Amino acid sequence: MSSRYGEFPGARPRRLRTSPAMRRLVAETRLDPAELILPMFVREGISAPVDVASMPGVVQHTRDTLRKAAVEAAAAGVGGLMLFGVPETKDAVGSAGTDPDGILQQAIRDVVSEVGDDVIVMSDLCLDEFTDHGHCGVLDDQGRVDNDATLERYAEMAQVQADAGVHVVGPSGMMDGQVGVVRDALDEIGRQDVAILAYTVKYASAFFGPFREATGSSLKGDRKTYQQDPANLRESMRELALDLAEGADMVMVKPGLPYLDVLRKVADTVDVPVAAYQVSGEYAMVEAAAEKGWIDRDRTIMETLTSIRRAGANMILTYWATEVAQRL
Repeated sequence: MSSRYGEFPGARPRRLRTSPAMRRLVAETRLDPAELILPMFVREGISAPVDVASMPGVVQHTRDTLRKAAVEAAAAGVGGLMLFGVPETKDAVGSAGTDPDGILQQAIRDVVSEVGDDVIVMSDLCLDEFTDHGHCGVLDDQGRVDNDATLERYAEMAQVQADAGVHVVGPSGMMDGQVGVVRDALDEIGRQDVAILAYTVKYASAFFGPFREATGSSLKGDRKTYQQDPANLRESMRELALDLAEGADMVMVKPGLPYLDVLRKVADTVDVPVAAYQVSGEYAMVEAAAEKGWIDRDRTIMETLTSIRRAGANMILTYWATEVAQRL
């Protein structure tokens, strides 16, 4: 049988799959700890970590355990930490979110004091953890989220988070104009150095369910009037153009795995770093199936992260960040 280049039997792609060393050599997509961002929850008024039942292995931290977990992540080489605060007291306007001594601002100071500039400290810039109604903004007299009144609160949040020492803010509420307002608010107090990771493409997703337990959400109803319709792609690209025009330094697609097509489109379009958030529901499904013995947990974790990276994400927010970084 003659051997012709480009045709079988001369061409044999399996030659490049013959051993772990060969597969490693020719791998097109690689994960690196520096590309991973660990979301972390810190809860006010607790003396020991509280397990999140729907997310095995994830906890609501005390301030002390948050510090320790941040140091562990830094030692593993994780690139960033995204902090979420869970306050004891909530109200209609999310006052704890703009209190300089609120739990999230305290957490920012705590973590920055531990890791300094070795890890990028990020903070969620949204009101949903702090409002008694659970929405991402303030409500008008008809119970609807008031976009422009909410932007005023976001500006205040950006400034107190910057004052606490955060490196990156993540406006996640999906209000029109949020990136520009946050940028102006930061620049107004001389914090041009604080970057904005825009939650540009954030869908009204069923995959957020376990996260609401993690943040002690008070939400009644849904967020479909401000988060995006899972059926739409053009809408997402419009949001992307607006966020870039308003000064986003980085952009995010959330959730990750169910929206790899959107992630690929965004990554092919922009010249800024692209993040994807492997959200609570994605995490919970893998952990639950692995606990049942239905899938290989470690292989599934690495496969899902690799798929997100392959689709174009430069950074991945994942609750497995420290574990995976230690394994790489």
